[in-house]
Amino acid sequence: MSVFILPAFLIFLIVFSLVKRVKVYDCFLGGAKDSLSLVKSIFPYIAAIFVCIELFRASGAADKLADLLAKPLAFLGIPKEITQLMMLVPLSGGGAIALLEDIIARYGVDSYIARCAACVSGASETVFYISAVYLSACKAKKLRYAIPVSLFCTLLGTVTACLLCRFL
Repeated sequence: MSVFILPAFLIFLIVFSLVKRVKVYDCFLGGAKDSLSLVKSIFPYIAAIFVCIELFRASGAADKLADLLAKPLAFLGIPKEITQLMMLVPLSGGGAIALLEDIIARYGVDSYIARCAACVSGASETVFYISAVYLSACKAKKLRYAIPVSLFCTLLGTVTACLLCRFL
């Protein structure tokens, strides 16, 4: 059934646009033109995030912070081995996937650590990347609670994922 959802949706859009007499191609070109100005306006924010992430990792601060947080997070049920992954997920999706691949190769697919890492990686979002892209695109100025609440929810999701992996 799920195989037919996307084709059915596309057919529905084509029929709907024909009934409403919408020039689909012109609308598509207008959206593409608007997206270029959006990319131009958010590119500096994205570049800054990527530079900061790479500096954080290259300086060794990520490793030191992961070692520092390992014991308190172990109290919450988060394995020490995924502490660095947990810190990397809000910063970089690609880096998190690379670290997840390393964890799976090192501990095996069915290990508790690999299951926790997969849940954390799959269920979390790149908070800072999303903030840089979406909040800069909508010109949001009052961000007092957006990032701290997002990071706290990521922590709660990680604790819950590791707890569920322990019992499953």
